[in-house]
Amino acid sequence: MSYINFAKNHRHLPYLVLAALEFLLLFLSLYIVKAIQILLNVLPESTLLSDPVVALIYAAFLSCGSLAMGVYLAMMRDSFKAMFFRTLVAYCFLGVLPLSLLSSIWPFFNLTGSNLFWVVMVSTGLTLIARRIFNRLVASDRLSLRVLVLGTGASARQLQIDCEQHRRSLNIRVVAYLGSAQAAIAPSQCVALPEDLLRYCIDQRIVEIIVAQQERRGSDDSNGLMNELIRCKLHGIAVTHALSFYERELHRIKLDILEPSWIIFANGFPVSRLRDLTKRLFDLSICLVLALVLVPFMAIAALSVFVETGRPILYSQVRVGKDARRFKIYKLRSMRQDAEQGGNAVWATANDDRVTKVGAFLRNTRLDEIPQLWNVLRGEMSFVGPRPERPEFVAQLNEKIPFYAHRHTVKPGLMGWAQLNYPYGASVADAKGKLEYDLYYTKNHSLLMDLLIVIQTVEVILLGKGVR
Repeated sequence: MSYINFAKNHRHLPYLVLAALEFLLLFLSLYIVKAIQILLNVLPESTLLSDPVVALIYAAFLSCGSLAMGVYLAMMRDSFKAMFFRTLVAYCFLGVLPLSLLSSIWPFFNLTGSNLFWVVMVSTGLTLIARRIFNRLVASDRLSLRVLVLGTGASARQLQIDCEQHRRSLNIRVVAYLGSAQAAIAPSQCVALPEDLLRYCIDQRIVEIIVAQQERRGSDDSNGLMNELIRCKLHGIAVTHALSFYERELHRIKLDILEPSWIIFANGFPVSRLRDLTKRLFDLSICLVLALVLVPFMAIAALSVFVETGRPILYSQVRVGKDARRFKIYKLRSMRQDAEQGGNAVWATANDDRVTKVGAFLRNTRLDEIPQLWNVLRGEMSFVGPRPERPEFVAQLNEKIPFYAHRHTVKPGLMGWAQLNYPYGASVADAKGKLEYDLYYTKNHSLLMDLLIVIQTVEVILLGKGVR
């Protein structure tokens, strides 16, 4: 799929075009409703005020609602039904509530009552039609990018599995796997390396070659293959390492094929005082606003914990932060007092019987995390970053998972890229899966990416994703 590199993150171009088209449709919805009102001779006092500023604010709020509910990810991964449900929540809940609040405090913004209802209905209809047409166009084989995978071993097989799992979002067609017919790839999908690779690519309309095999330096075969790849590259056919493919298309760093040299020579992993300063200002701004908004909810939640199971209401745990420094995080207690008898760290499990009734609600709504705003204010955590782990688990994971320590080069966060893309992790295998997304964040983090993660975390809270 075509993409652009925006703020150090690869974004699929067709979906950016769709988002821009939807913003235009949302903007025009006000004018369409007004035209219908005039056509039907609606009373003047009920006629919608179609001001460009009002239309822009309206389109911005509903676009943010779509982003927060993961509508575009649902289009790539789920069914049209799932996307339809998310759109209704995004427009009718996340969009209408703040617009109604804005109308009550700003008289100029007169989008209320039946006017708001009909504008939202028109917007929903227009965007759903646009998305239906878009899905059919993107799913068309004519628009799929034809690629070759160089390799037929274990790495190529894993790439094949991942491409199948994300087929809707990738929109690529693997024409063949180049190499000897090994057990990892079905022989029917393997093609022997042609003598003229460039001619083969031209004949097959190949736009990209993904290298998913170990390099064998020094041999005549490897030198000949390298020359063929150079010819393809110089004739406009992209040649991409499998690691870069994973990063660009799946927004993760694949650990099984990650080598230290790639980390050393790859762009990214930004470190600068300006970046630290802007991130700190970002953290403080959001933290202070949330602290003011959430104070009543914090009081009610604390009282509920006390009524159900008594004291202590808060509990603290030692976690590992930036540069492996230890600090204490604070949470509203969601488990029994004897959740960890003997003081031994225990992974949380699905339907964990140690979680109380009030605690289950706090976990689903993430209200148990509110006290960690104090850690953000103290500078021990950031608002966005890899979730901090306990020292006992970190010691275990450092031994079993390569490159695990590198996630500690940035501050841990209240929310993170892994939490958006990976289910709740409670094992070494889960920690490895989350690390692939944490490393992607570590390599590509930016203020824009932090803001997008904050917006998209709304979906995690509303749908109760990743909770145990």
